[in-house]
Amino acid sequence: MNDFAALSRMLENLIRFGVIAAVQMEPPRVQVKTGELTTAWLPWLALRAGSDREWDPPTVDEQVILFSPSGQLANGVVITGLPSDHIPANGNRPGLHRRTYADGAVVEYDSVAHHLNATLPDTGTTRLVSKGGISIIGPITHQGDYTQTGNQNVTGTVTVTTDVIAAGISLVNHPHGGVMPGNGKTGKPE
Repeated sequence: MNDFAALSRMLENLIRFGVIAAVQMEPPRVQVKTGELTTAWLPWLALRAGSDREWDPPTVDEQVILFSPSGQLANGVVITGLPSDHIPANGNRPGLHRRTYADGAVVEYDSVAHHLNATLPDTGTTRLVSKGGISIIGPITHQGDYTQTGNQNVTGTVTVTTDVIAAGISLVNHPHGGVMPGNGKTGKPE
């Protein structure tokens, strides 16, 4: 190859910056706008693509690097994940690993504060399936209603501030038969 212009173009095309112009889900491909050019459909790099796989498609306007073996854009592979002025990084300090989703959900671990946080949008739901069991070690604080299907075994004291109702009978307000009203107390249940 003695054509300097062609060689120069191929060198320029080896590594280029661009932004995602379009995303196709099947097969997974993107088009990249780089300068005045828009590429053909190209694969993007996933963190894993073997027996263990990761699916996390890029989004339009995400900044990328385009690697094109031999300077041929048609053979390019797209590397995603470059923050830009248009779509800035979602963190600003060491020790924070944060994933922010398009709907506003955030999952993060702060290794400085030793804190794991997952926040979903108001209409978000969570489902965890672990048929082998779940083990939580440490105090639990729960707000909201709780519905359980199955038996419950408690080792320790159960403290209730309002009432316990079993088979429709209130622990606080149920009457005892055969007891005279007044200051007298019944004996322990037999």
